[in-house]
Amino acid sequence: IPSAACIESARRKRHLARTQADYLPLDVSNGHQVSRRRESSDESEDGSDMKNLSFAPKMRTFRERMAEHMVSVSDESSEDEAQMKWEEQQIKKAVKLSQEIYSDASLCKSQPAKPKFDTSVSLPPVSLEIVKKRLTERITSLQDVHCAHQREYEKYMQDIESSKMTVEELEKNSDAALNYKFYRGMKTYVENLINCLNEKLKYINELELAAHALLQQQAMAVLKRRQDELKIESAYIQHLTTGKDKPTNGGLEGDEKMEILKTCEQRRTCRRQVREQSQKADHHEGMSSDDELTPTEVTEFQESKDNILEDSRKIFEDVHADFCDIRKILLKFQEWKEKFPDSYCDAYVSFCLPKLLNPLIRVQLINWNPLESSTDLAEMPWFRAVEEFSNAENSTESKRDDDPDQEVLPRVIEKTVLPKIAAFVQNVWDPLSTSQTENLVQLCRNIFEKQVPSKSEGRKAKEDLIKEVVLRMKKSIEEDVFIPLYPKSTVEDKSSPGSKFQERRFWSAVKYACSVFSSIQLLSNILLWNGIVQEDMVRDLGLSKLLNRYLLLNLLNTPSGPDNIEKCTKVVACLPERWFEDLGNGSILPELVNFCQHLLQCARVLHKNNQSDETKEVILLLVKVKALHIVEDFIEEYKLEHLKSIIGK
Repeated sequence: IPSAACIESARRKRHLARTQADYLPLDVSNGHQVSRRRESSDESEDGSDMKNLSFAPKMRTFRERMAEHMVSVSDESSEDEAQMKWEEQQIKKAVKLSQEIYSDASLCKSQPAKPKFDTSVSLPPVSLEIVKKRLTERITSLQDVHCAHQREYEKYMQDIESSKMTVEELEKNSDAALNYKFYRGMKTYVENLINCLNEKLKYINELELAAHALLQQQAMAVLKRRQDELKIESAYIQHLTTGKDKPTNGGLEGDEKMEILKTCEQRRTCRRQVREQSQKADHHEGMSSDDELTPTEVTEFQESKDNILEDSRKIFEDVHADFCDIRKILLKFQEWKEKFPDSYCDAYVSFCLPKLLNPLIRVQLINWNPLESSTDLAEMPWFRAVEEFSNAENSTESKRDDDPDQEVLPRVIEKTVLPKIAAFVQNVWDPLSTSQTENLVQLCRNIFEKQVPSKSEGRKAKEDLIKEVVLRMKKSIEEDVFIPLYPKSTVEDKSSPGSKFQERRFWSAVKYACSVFSSIQLLSNILLWNGIVQEDMVRDLGLSKLLNRYLLLNLLNTPSGPDNIEKCTKVVACLPERWFEDLGNGSILPELVNFCQHLLQCARVLHKNNQSDETKEVILLLVKVKALHIVEDFIEEYKLEHLKSIIGK
């Protein structure tokens, strides 16, 4: 328990603390009253303290203790809030005071002392020119600034106009959701189409290779049979010309080879009977291609072909028509082109369509043989569909003069059809077959002249085709052309087997020469201007390798007469007339010099035998090959003035 002295000491300390406050009262007169109030308050507080002084704490309930704890927590939080408010007020006061002091100092600095004008200092002289110059400079600078502002203004106006146009276009094309839906659907359709074609491409390649291998096998079988028969017959005739009726042990033996000769003769007899019934003129023994097949071979070939075609029809049987019908596929892209022509052109669809349609077109071409007189390309469904798409009128406002879709059909033919024709030429085409050669020539004529305009993009495809044609002809000349040489006594006897065999081989070579010249002439006429076919190569193939190496030897061994003239006339008829158009007066093709000398020798023999009509025929042949100098010398030598009209003199 504190004593009375301790209580008095604590009271004095509290009183001193109150009197020594850290502030001064504004009203000094009221100081005594304030002090008296403070003293009275202290006394009252002391009295209250004495009254409320308790020496032992009372027992409190749990509720009282909880309430006291809550009150103490709230008192502490309120004291903290008051403390923070007081600190903020003090900081604001200090900041405001510092700003006032700074503003007063800056105001004093911003008001410098007024300078005093010194009359003793002289100003520089000012003239009218100086003033005018300064004004001009000022005007110029202002004009520059004005021009810059004018340019900015024009730019802003252009931006405003462009923005207005963009807003108008966006307002017109307010159906952005529909456009997005269309593009999304088109993207999905193209992806599904590509996936479908990739899935079927393996089966298409297998069937295409099977069909091509079947035709190649048939062509190789015919070629091998022809070469074997030629070897057997040549050996047999050689034994006959040596004076032996039957071959020795080293010659032909066995019934098998004799059966081959009988079969060959039977086919020859059947062809002769057919020609007699059709009354076909201008035909000689040996000009037939001899490519007939036996009934068994025809049946086996047709069965294999039918199986391949049946499999080809099953390729797309599980595919919807929208993904395998070329016409419906092109209608999808046609719709895109009509609705959004700009995005259609920007996507280069016309360059992608040939590759996209390639598998579908190849399926339809599995049964197509360009060497047979079958369905024409223009009559095929895919050709008509692509042609209609390429020639479709674009009715949109943004129609372009150079419509890229016009090149879809030419690109399809260059990427799909020409490579297929080149493969047939390389592996299936028989140059000795007149029908195959005529069909090939006609097909190339239709493609190059009518359906596909000559474009620089298709140069490589055409080059490859012509290269395959030339290589195939060279190979055929080396392997198939054969003309035997027999003694003159054997050749003059027209009924002898040797003479007949030699005649057949000669006319076979003549027929082949006509095939070579007709096909090469057509292709060179079409493609020569584009630099694809070289004249030297063509002349070397037809003249050097065929005429001078084979035909001319037989002509030299044939006596001068109607037979020789007929052969020479047929040879000259095969030569392209274009080769002689650009020759100068008296110039002769180097490859025809030996042939012209043979014709001159024949004319001399015929003139000596007083065969004027035959002589005139030979002179006409020399005129056709432009051997005018030889004709003039012959007329001068034998004084045949009546023949000068032939050469235009």
